[in-house]
Order: sequence, then C-alpha cells, then structure tokens
Amino acid sequence: MKDYLTIVGAGLAGSEAAWQAAERGIHVVLHEMRPERPTPVHKTRNCAELVCSNSLGSNLPFSAPYLLKEELRRFDSLIISSADKHSVPAGGALAVDREKFSQHISEKIRNHPNITFKCEEVRDIPEDGPVIIATGPLTSPALSEKISSLTGQEYLYFYDALSPIVDASSIDYSRAFFASRYNKGEGDYLNCHMNKEEYDRFIRELKAAEKVPFKAFEKPLYFEGCMPIEELAMRGDQTLAFGPMKPVGLPHPETHAISHAVVQLRRENREGTAFNLVGFQTKLTYPEQKRIFRMIPGLENAEFFRFGGIHRNTFINAPTLLNQELEVRKRPGIYFAGQIIGVEGYVESTAMGLLSALSVVKRMRGESYSPPPMETALGSLLSYVTDRRNANYQPMNINFGLFLVKEMKIRDKKQRNQKIARNALDSLAAWMDRQKVSIDPAA
Repeated sequence: MKDYLTIVGAGLAGSEAAWQAAERGIHVVLHEMRPERPTPVHKTRNCAELVCSNSLGSNLPFSAPYLLKEELRRFDSLIISSADKHSVPAGGALAVDREKFSQHISEKIRNHPNITFKCEEVRDIPEDGPVIIATGPLTSPALSEKISSLTGQEYLYFYDALSPIVDASSIDYSRAFFASRYNKGEGDYLNCHMNKEEYDRFIRELKAAEKVPFKAFEKPLYFEGCMPIEELAMRGDQTLAFGPMKPVGLPHPETHAISHAVVQLRRENREGTAFNLVGFQTKLTYPEQKRIFRMIPGLENAEFFRFGGIHRNTFINAPTLLNQELEVRKRPGIYFAGQIIGVEGYVESTAMGLLSALSVVKRMRGESYSPPPMETALGSLLSYVTDRRNANYQPMNINFGLFLVKEMKIRDKKQRNQKIARNALDSLAAWMDRQKVSIDPAA
C-alpha cells in the first residue's frame, strides 16, 4: 500500500475526502480532469462546482437534511463550512453563491500543504491503493470503461435536468414580490403569481413545446426528485399547481389573495444579480424555454444567463459491490464515494466523501475502524448504499425513512424528529470518541 492517498475527481465528494485526509496528516494526490477534459455541464475549472441547483437542501432544525449537515459540521466539513460562509438568503434552505463557494473550496484545496493537485484526466484505475474514485455521474468514457471492467457490471443510470438562470435586471418587479412561504425567512424568494387563465395557457404551451429528443437507444429514466417540469405537466394539468408551483403559504402582499399557481425564483448570489427558477429543471429546446418561460408574469422580457438542460447520470450498483468502508469487496484498496455510488444530493455526496476518507485513513494507519451507527444520518445513509438486500437500488436523498430508531413510533412528528436528531448527534459524538476520528490539531 502506498504512503499517500490518490483521489480521482475534485467534486464535492473528492474535495471533502481530500480535505479530511489531509487534515489528518495524510498526503493526498488529487486528480481533476477539468478543464483538460470538459463535461457537458461544468463551466469552470473550480473544485466542487455546483451545476444543477445552488441549494444544499433544507436547513430547518431537526429535519433529516439539516441533521446530515450538522453531523458534517462536527467534522469541520470543508463543503458545509464553505456553504455556511457563502450562503445566500433562501428561506429554510442552505443556498450558496455558487461561484464564491467553489472558488473558496478550490483555494483551500490548492493551498493545503498535504494536497498535491493535478489537473489531468485519469484514464485507468491505479494498480495499487489506496485510491478513492469520486468522479461523479459524468465520469469520462475511458475511466467509465475501466470501472465497468472492475465491477463486472454495466452502469445504472438516470437523467438529471438543470433549471434556468435569469438576469435580475430583466425582471419586471411590479409583477412579482419577495416573500418566503409561510413567512419562513425574510422574503428570500421572488414570487410570480398566476391566475387560472394564465396557468392553463402556460400548461397548454408547456405540454406542446419542442423538447430535446432522446437518442434511439436511450430510455427516459428520471430521478423522481428532479423531474423535468414538462414531464410533471404530462401527469396532469394540475400537477404543477400542487407541486413546484403550489401557491399555498404565499398570499399576495396587497390583496392577500392566493393565486392559482406561483413560480418562485431564488437568488444565485448575495448581490441578487441573478435568479434561478426553483423546480424548473427542463429538457425543452432553448428557443422554447425563452418563449414559454417568458409567459410567466414578471418574466416577459427575461434574459437568460443559462438555459435549462439535461444530462445522463451514471452510478454503480453499490450494494452489490461495496462494503461499509466504501471499499470494493473484491479489490481491497479501491474505494468509491459521491454520486457515482448512487446517493442523490450535494450534501449526501459530501457525506460519502467524508466517510471514505475516514475509513482510508484508519486503514493507512493500521487501525481498526467501524462505520457510524445507524441511528445517525451518516450511518443510515451508508447502510442504504451498502446493504446487499437492496435489490432495486435507486438514488436516494437523506430522509428519516432510512433511520432504524424506536422514535418512529412517536406520533407527533415534530417531537419525533427532535428526539431522532438529538439521539443521532449524541450517538455520533460517542462514536467519534470511540473511533478517535476527530482531527488532531497536531497532525
């Protein structure tokens, strides 16, 4: 086994893994193929570039996404600390200025004395470990082929779609207003209301719009949490009014009336010069996006910094391949982390980067290691991606349904979630103490 750790991929998982190992005194060689080899969706050369949404999910106390973030904060997570530092107003969510967020992470990574950063494509899996493969769902074709040979399986896959981003100066603010749903926040979202006539016309045009076609061999397999808006519309004319365009909790500030539907826009940066259309991921052609999204009240003259798009995300069948150290069962020394193992979400990917680093560091030091307990968010998510009984494996966000705890029998949801969260953090603290996985300041 080498005396340094190789990590392939400087996305969220790879950056977090590199940081956690380096902070524990391990020398890391981190490879990133961009910009030498671009992807269909990345625009910069920064580490941990966010390409879909700028939101890292709910930050409301005692929710499952919040709990996962809190557990990561216990490890001084680079990703979460950067998100906290460069957050933008988003009600109960943790959203970030994506450019400042990724720039900050890049600087931390590139300036760390224990990290050697190499901007080059890795086309083969290193023969000797330890190595963490964290190349994400857009792994290069050459490495994808090697991974497929290693696992002896074809990839699983689904399609992911991006939301458009509009120029804030092109919005008609007389037809929109700032507010957070149920007043949770300080007017962090810009809301465009629609009456029934406007909504019906929008749905009619959306369903008839031209879409980017799939190739003959492709099947439209979507992750349910990121369905293109036009696909949701095909499920029924009122689906969007009860989904991403639901008006509840957002009365008009002057009339106090609840409209038939509402489109919410969230800031892309603190300055508020750009907004993304929340829940408006799409595979419409660019001309159709411009035409149809300009039907939204307040966006009649919208200029787009980025149109929505679609890309194929691939992932391995992790439960059949990985042990609870995220190591390939048949190839000791090779680990996987991040979206490529089938977790869905920025924070979930970060969590797998953290856990892969902790287990590798222990192995390199010749120390014993056991994974976090299942009553924690980290442990429950890890169990999901490594449980061999998981026959129909699909991407998963963190949720309390993954937890195996007695508190699920408590009927009061708020009381139940509070108890789960407190128990999880207590259990994590005890585990960290037993495993001695906290960062040693002297390392």
